[in-house]
Amino acid sequence: METNRTDGTARDIELARMAESRRKSTKSIILRPWRDSDAETLFKWASDPDVGPRAGWAPHQSVEESLEIIRTVFNDALHTWAIVLKETNEPIGAMGYGPSCECDLPAREGEPLIGYWVAKPYWNKGICTEALQLMLDHIRETTDIKSLISGHFVDNPASGRVMEKCGFVPTGETCIDANQYQGENRPIRVLRLELR
Repeated sequence: METNRTDGTARDIELARMAESRRKSTKSIILRPWRDSDAETLFKWASDPDVGPRAGWAPHQSVEESLEIIRTVFNDALHTWAIVLKETNEPIGAMGYGPSCECDLPAREGEPLIGYWVAKPYWNKGICTEALQLMLDHIRETTDIKSLISGHFVDNPASGRVMEKCGFVPTGETCIDANQYQGENRPIRVLRLELR
């Protein structure tokens, strides 16, 4: 590794090494950092009009857009992972936590938000639950985070079931978040997980 570079390359290499060391896996999935080489696969799944809107983002329009998302939205290699199916070694979704999106959820001061999605062919197979539990185990083992917040559009109850299976509890609150794609008139059910 070059250590005398000042353009960020050395830092990027170090972050990638740290992120790979935090790579997590179960018998069927791997959580690993996104790579530029994942752009075509990301586009294949993220261009599906049934996927993104359920999570609050617009379907991707091109491989170039997917690459830009990898480089900007998914670029936090310590907190955002590709959900990779071991059987195919292909990314089939995303999992992450942090203040990474502009959301209007009623978060506590410094409380991270969790988010995830999985490609439509993998819905209702337990993959999101498995990935979320893996990420929560990582958070418990490596951070001092006290609680996490999340939410799901009420018209996407399957996402809420994933959260509840992993210990999230409804707060009794709903909110509208116009920052989310098609979020202007779609209530979001808010859930929280107390970690400590």
